[in-house]
Amino acid sequence: MKALMIQGTTSDAGKSTLVAGLCRLLARRGVAVAPFKPQNMALNSAVTPEGGEIGRSTALQALACGLAPHADMNPVLLKPETDRGAQVILEGRVHGHMQALDYHAFKRQARETVLSAWERLTSRHELVIAEGAGSPAEVNLRHNDIANMGFAEAVDCPVWLVADIDRGGVFAQLVGTLELLSESERARVTGLVINRFRGDLALLEPGLEWLTEHTGKPVLGVLPYLQGLLLDAEDGLGMTGSAVEAPGLRVVVPALPRISNHTDLDALRLHPRVELSVVGPGRAIPPADVILLPGSKSTAADLAWLRHEGWEPVIRRHLRYGGRVLGICGGFQMLGDSIDDPQGLEGEAGSVPGLGLLSMRTHMVAGKRLRNVRGTLAGEPVVVSGYEIHNGVSEGAALARPLLDLDGRPDGAVSEDGQVMGTYLHGLFDEAPAAEALLARLGLEASTPGSQGAAVELAEHRERQLDRLADALEASLDPGALEALIGG
Repeated sequence: MKALMIQGTTSDAGKSTLVAGLCRLLARRGVAVAPFKPQNMALNSAVTPEGGEIGRSTALQALACGLAPHADMNPVLLKPETDRGAQVILEGRVHGHMQALDYHAFKRQARETVLSAWERLTSRHELVIAEGAGSPAEVNLRHNDIANMGFAEAVDCPVWLVADIDRGGVFAQLVGTLELLSESERARVTGLVINRFRGDLALLEPGLEWLTEHTGKPVLGVLPYLQGLLLDAEDGLGMTGSAVEAPGLRVVVPALPRISNHTDLDALRLHPRVELSVVGPGRAIPPADVILLPGSKSTAADLAWLRHEGWEPVIRRHLRYGGRVLGICGGFQMLGDSIDDPQGLEGEAGSVPGLGLLSMRTHMVAGKRLRNVRGTLAGEPVVVSGYEIHNGVSEGAALARPLLDLDGRPDGAVSEDGQVMGTYLHGLFDEAPAAEALLARLGLEASTPGSQGAAVELAEHRERQLDRLADALEASLDPGALEALIGG
């Protein structure tokens, strides 16, 4: 078996998690394995070493394989900008902006990009595990499909179908999905996987026997619900926040409609003395020590949403009482005097006033900045690292007081009173020393010696979680199915 594709009955059925776990499990067994996602729609992305952009979940799967992420692993990435339009990224580079119907017609061209990337990737690895998108049973999207069965048929790839039992209706999910496939597509499904099970497996076994008899497909495994598993999300916010018994710092984040790279929050979720609250539309804004404005794919539109939801007066009152504000990427741009987008690169063309908390203006310009960077916290010998993904260029007096020094150049800004900070750097909390130094600037008091109050090293956390996931798969999946993958 040179390839396998994991498809799901629904979005968030567990496709990304299953692929990541299989990649780690097989890599530990010595298989030269790589991930592949032909088409992804997500606002969480990663920068590859060669300066391309791919979905963040695929980059995590590459890490699980012990590989550097590459644009061939996710040749088509769609980043939604409105409910009907998205930025289209081909082979790691921006191709343009399209409405949904235009992209549907463009899929013929995108198909060639996908198949070329697949050919290159399979030539370099013993086994490639592909991941579908959404569900293969969306009959309205089957014409020129490159994300699910259309792709599997084109490359003659077997498919495992995964369903989430925690949602309920798992038998209906699996049987209904198979029923909506064509005869050749059903034949391509070689096994079923049930995800996120908790309870007594003996109570499920009669249903599994019925499922195999009714569909003719073997159930290859029932995967347990892994409490507290936190890995880089493909897109959805997932966990809404975190609560600790005695928080040293309360951080509140607006759930922007086009929030991007919210994996910046993962290290804060894991910090034992940070209480993180993510606030959606219509919800009361809780008391905070820090208001964090996250990244955005449509900065001006999300700023309008922020104002509509009543955040602007809350932020100003928060600052009057000594609170702090941190903006990351799009959130940093919102802190300035204005956001100018004359070409309409992120929405409607024009200029909108910012929050006016930092003396700077941001101009949206064509040519996205994509790079991995390292540097230090301005004024301190504390190493920071992360990545940049943005269109805007900011100018103004506030930039004379940078937050960071990245590769020998200043980045971000700090207000004269130190209450307002911003940066273009994603991942700035991922390394523990940088997180502790930044959180100290944001008001977190130093932990006492010997206390359980230190930041986590997110890279080490990822490795532990991937191994935990691989261990669970090894214990739960049919040994014969695993040996077929390894032997192939």
